[in-house]
Amino acid sequence: MKKISSFLILAVFVLCLTACGGAKEIGPRDAVESSELQFTLPQEGDPIAIIQTSMGEIHVALYPDLAPMAVDNFIGLSQQGYYNGAIFHKVVYGSYIQTGDSTGTGNGSSTIWNADGFPLEANNTLRHYTGALCVAFDKDSKEGTSQFYFVTTLEGNVPGSMINSMESAGYSPESIEAYKAAGGLPQLDNTDTVFGQIYQGQSVADAISCVKVDDNGKPIQNVTITGITITTYTPPAPEATPAPEE
Repeated sequence: MKKISSFLILAVFVLCLTACGGAKEIGPRDAVESSELQFTLPQEGDPIAIIQTSMGEIHVALYPDLAPMAVDNFIGLSQQGYYNGAIFHKVVYGSYIQTGDSTGTGNGSSTIWNADGFPLEANNTLRHYTGALCVAFDKDSKEGTSQFYFVTTLEGNVPGSMINSMESAGYSPESIEAYKAAGGLPQLDNTDTVFGQIYQGQSVADAISCVKVDDNGKPIQNVTITGITITTYTPPAPEATPAPEE
C-alpha cells in the first residue's frame, strides 16, 4: 500500500470523529446519486460476495468484466476457504481496512495460481470511492495476491487541491462529483486494482475502521472473517400492498 499524506490523514481523522460515535449508515449507497457503476445496485444474477465478519456482514458487488484476474483470485480463494479465520491485520482510522493474509501478519499471501501474483487491472470505470473493494498490491513485487482492503473514508474527505488535480488529469465530471459526495482515495487510482463495491453493510466496514489499534495499525482485539459466500444477486421482493379495508 502507498503511504497516505499526513494532510489527508488529518482531514479524514476530523471527518471521521462523528462516524465512530454512532451507527449511521454512511456508505455511498444511501448517500450518493450517481450514474457511476459503483453506485448502481447489482442486477439480478450479477456475482456478489457476502463477507461474514465477527462484527457483521459486508455485501459486495464484484466486477469480473473489468477486473477478471482479481475477481477470479478472490472467488477461488474464498471457495477454497482460504480467508476463513483471517483477521483484519491493518486498520487505518477513517481510511482503509485490510485483510486477506491467512497468517495474520500482513506478510503472508496466496493466489489460485500457485501463489504467483497477478498484474494491475486499472481502468477509468472503477475508482477508489468509499466502499470500494481493492487488491492490496505487494510493495516489493508490485503484484496482486490474496490481500485486499475496503476504502472506509467519509464523504467530503477529498480536499479541493486533489479535486483540481483530478480535473487536470482528465477525470470525468461524474467521477469528480462522486468523490466529492462519497469520499475516497483517488491517489490510489491506477495504482491498486478495484474489483468490487459494498452495496450493503458499509456501516460494518466503518465500525471496523474505528476499532482500537496498536502502533502498527493492528486491532487490539481481532476482527475476523468467519466465512465468505460467493453467490449471485437476487433483488429483494417488493413489499406486499395491504388489502383495502371493507
